[in-house]
Amino acid sequence: MLPPMQNWFAPLRETLCPPRWARGGHSQTIFGHLWPSPNLDEIGERWEIPLGDGDTIVAFAHRRNPKFVVCLFHGLGGSAEADYIRRTTHTCLGLGLSVVRVNHRGCGEGEGLSAGPYHSGRGEDVSAALSYARSQFPDAFLLAIGFSLSGNALLLSLAGVRGRPVPDAAIAVNAPIDLADASMLMSRGLNRVYDFRFVRLCRESVHSRVRAGRLASAPDLGVWSTLREFDDLYTAPAGGFDDREDYYRTCSAAPHIEKIETPTMLLTAGDDPFVRAEHYRKLRLPPQVSLHIEAHGGHMGYLSAFNTPLGTKRWMDYALKRWIAGLAGKPST
Repeated sequence: MLPPMQNWFAPLRETLCPPRWARGGHSQTIFGHLWPSPNLDEIGERWEIPLGDGDTIVAFAHRRNPKFVVCLFHGLGGSAEADYIRRTTHTCLGLGLSVVRVNHRGCGEGEGLSAGPYHSGRGEDVSAALSYARSQFPDAFLLAIGFSLSGNALLLSLAGVRGRPVPDAAIAVNAPIDLADASMLMSRGLNRVYDFRFVRLCRESVHSRVRAGRLASAPDLGVWSTLREFDDLYTAPAGGFDDREDYYRTCSAAPHIEKIETPTMLLTAGDDPFVRAEHYRKLRLPPQVSLHIEAHGGHMGYLSAFNTPLGTKRWMDYALKRWIAGLAGKPST
């Protein structure tokens, strides 16, 4: 039997006090993305990970401690080079831990190597990447961290719904655990700014598959198409779903979180513009799953008015370091 959750994830000593210019969810989201992040000095060891349907994903491994490995999964429109991935990699390497940065299908260095789409339900791809990491670090404690889209996919894997549980512990950050609601929110008001950006990136990803000869054609999407339209015309049929509603219904993690037995931390913000914290508050949490809802932070912004104990204004980085260091038995400051 696993130990109580409080023995797995270190408690947070600091809550986020937002700066005056970033008190809302939109400002947190936008400025959090624009705020500078450090580059990585090393690329890491390139892995090409085969998937069961013939597609291939690419990951980069930074070998440090063979006994503790952190696998990082990016969000929609991102890659293993995303700013939050780079910062978390810096955090883990600073703790002397190994890191694996994973690209989803067709993303980053994996462009042109996959025909199938990546989406919020690809728990089996998360499991495949984690299994490969396990084969390379057979004696390691394996921590998986999924950001946004990947957080939902990771939770499905942990619940055994899509894929199978592989890691020893997990953290899901701002995961859209109700896909239908998140897609509706994305199409409204100022959220259309994010929607437009995500659709543009998704459209480019599909066209790269066409150029690589992996797809015969791309869906006919207008400049102002919504993510819901993209999911209807491409994600659902390409992913093998009956329709968009079938994709949203079967790939939303919320109904399945109660099945998770792996020690897991859920982090989200009360002011996330398109991931309602209310869905988290309604969850039936099993003993091994813990929930932290920060009042402010937007969608993976979490900018603080004051320096955290890490000496930066990145509260999410502080929270992740606390939890990672606690699991690894390392000092967090």
